[in-house]
Amino acid sequence: MEELKHLGNPIEFWEYFYAISKIPRCSGKEEEIRIYINSEAKKFGFETEIDDAKNLLVKIPGNAKSVDTLPTIVLQSHMDIVCEKNKDSEHDFARDPLKLELIEIDNEKWVTAKGTTLGADNGVGIAYQLAIMKQLYDGKLDLNSINLKLLFTVDEEMGLKGASQLKREFAKGNYLVNIDSEDDSTFTVGCAGGIQFRTKFKLYKQRFLNTNLVPVKIQVKGLLGGHSGVDIDKGRAHAVNIISQILWKVNKEFDINIISIDGGNLSNAIPREAQAEFFIHESKKANLIDFIRQNFKEIEKLYDGIEPNMELIFENINKENEYVMKKDFQDKLLNLFYVMPTGPLIFHPRIKNLVHTSMNFATIKTRDQVVKIRISIRSVSNYHKEVLHDKVLSLLDFSDLEYETYKYVKYPSWPPKFDSKLNQIAKEVYLDLFNDDVKIQAIHAGLECAYFSDYFPEMDVISFGPDIKGGHSPDERLRIKSVEKIWKILINLIKKLA
Repeated sequence: MEELKHLGNPIEFWEYFYAISKIPRCSGKEEEIRIYINSEAKKFGFETEIDDAKNLLVKIPGNAKSVDTLPTIVLQSHMDIVCEKNKDSEHDFARDPLKLELIEIDNEKWVTAKGTTLGADNGVGIAYQLAIMKQLYDGKLDLNSINLKLLFTVDEEMGLKGASQLKREFAKGNYLVNIDSEDDSTFTVGCAGGIQFRTKFKLYKQRFLNTNLVPVKIQVKGLLGGHSGVDIDKGRAHAVNIISQILWKVNKEFDINIISIDGGNLSNAIPREAQAEFFIHESKKANLIDFIRQNFKEIEKLYDGIEPNMELIFENINKENEYVMKKDFQDKLLNLFYVMPTGPLIFHPRIKNLVHTSMNFATIKTRDQVVKIRISIRSVSNYHKEVLHDKVLSLLDFSDLEYETYKYVKYPSWPPKFDSKLNQIAKEVYLDLFNDDVKIQAIHAGLECAYFSDYFPEMDVISFGPDIKGGHSPDERLRIKSVEKIWKILINLIKKLA
């Protein structure tokens, strides 16, 4: 949609946002977007460097005569996006450009993508940084009184890998501004740390030949989903949790033989869909369907007014001579899934409405030889993060299942500095521009700022960005008017820090 290139100011932002929407950049596959950013920087005459982790740094020194005495400001974003799509979408993230659309909600104009995530997280950061490069080159912007670094990291959405493996010199400066927040009236100055890991269970199964049994498939779908950090306290339904509840109750009431359980896609997304396939005696099928529907009605009551599109679907399927889970294995697995924690577990004792510790039982995948799950733990306390992890391992031990935990990702918390110099100046900039006070917060999500603050404890760090709703889901959208607001904050903050 060419009209997206001219939605507002700065025009360079929208031109770049439109351009990068055509470039595949799922986590772990940032090569094309890195090449694009690097070529733009070189075209404008700026020096670039790529570290061993494939993070990209663009260096823009200030006045040559006093470059060694000028303050250094680092502007940072990540190059990857969460590649989530609706189940009926045929979009191929590896090659298809995002299908951007303009929508209007409550008299506000937004940009979204058809059937997929928009990539505003963190495409907006990239577009702001590219717009600054372009305006500096064109002479529309003068930042000679600072040394500017533009840092672009990889694999943020898969456990902050780029930040964790960063060449530390890339992030060194007096101030670091992360452009990866999603509320234009809020500045973030702290975040939770996390542990993400996977577990696989050896699958015990047997061939099933009983001709009196019929296969049934149930699906839970239409949920809002969202970010497993910032949205974990919104009271939204959790598809993996719901399918686990239903199956546990059905298993106690009926003699079923499970073929497979599957749900969720990513560790950092609240699962929106889940499904299970199993056999039931033909004479019991009608009773089973009534039983599940009654239980689902009770579950729906918990999300009244929150989940308007929540639905339960029954599907007839053809399955013959199928392998099913052995009964002992099935019972143990369902017991474990039924008691697995998910959602906010502790709220912060001093910071109002801040989730202290949470867990996301994010995915279940049934494969030929194993059943795999993903778990994401978050906490503002490194101690409580490890305690919850130990408790989950204890549950796994109690289950008496054969399991292996693997593919660990751990990242530190970012302790908030509410009285930092950067924080105070940022509040002054916001007040001067909009004659209003900005909200200062710590959030229950992992930000790369945690690593940068850990590398350079004396460096002041802050995060902000335009209004983005529905992050990490196909409902993701960017408020158009918000883009110019953040541009004004960003440029005025840089100039005032200088």
